[in-house]
Amino acid sequence: MSLFDRLFGARGREHPESRLPADRQAAVDGSSTAHEAARLLRAPTALMQLSEDEALTVVGFMRPRRFKSGTTIIRQGEATDTGYMVLVLEGEITVETLIARRVNPVTVTVLGPGSLIGEMALVDGGARSASCTASTDVVCAVLTRDALEALTAEQPATAAKLMTAVAQRLAERLRDSGHKLKVYSQLVQTMQQEIDSLMPTPDRRR
Repeated sequence: MSLFDRLFGARGREHPESRLPADRQAAVDGSSTAHEAARLLRAPTALMQLSEDEALTVVGFMRPRRFKSGTTIIRQGEATDTGYMVLVLEGEITVETLIARRVNPVTVTVLGPGSLIGEMALVDGGARSASCTASTDVVCAVLTRDALEALTAEQPATAAKLMTAVAQRLAERLRDSGHKLKVYSQLVQTMQQEIDSLMPTPDRRR
């Protein structure tokens, strides 16, 4: 039996949200692979606020996917196909972004097992903010917006906990970006002071 069959059950893998709750639960109960996926979902790089039972419930709503090395999983600027987030189970993904006045993208980070991508667009439906490319063969689990809606209807408390964890993750990322911007601003100010001291203005020469 394949990895995906062990994790999600041989039937209903493409639309787990349409399965009966008992069938979905049976697909993850007693599966060491499902528990491993739940463990990765609770990793510090993902949603560590979830309990083990909550993570297992969410895993039951996720779809398995494989991506060959070199495949673009998420493309920066994409605004139509944004209704999913991805949990990396195996392999590595390179996150890149295009910056104004640059031809080649800038590598932001490389993500491995236990990492989440695409959660921001899952929440707000906005355009993708970066491109994510499989730098190795990748095995992952995908939570679609349809599955999230089904989870909300079937397990509202777990869905609320999931979205709270996602919101906290996004808030932490925003705070980190704010800190980096502050450090960059201080660096620019220091450099400008150094330039001013080396190249005094005409008024200072008088």
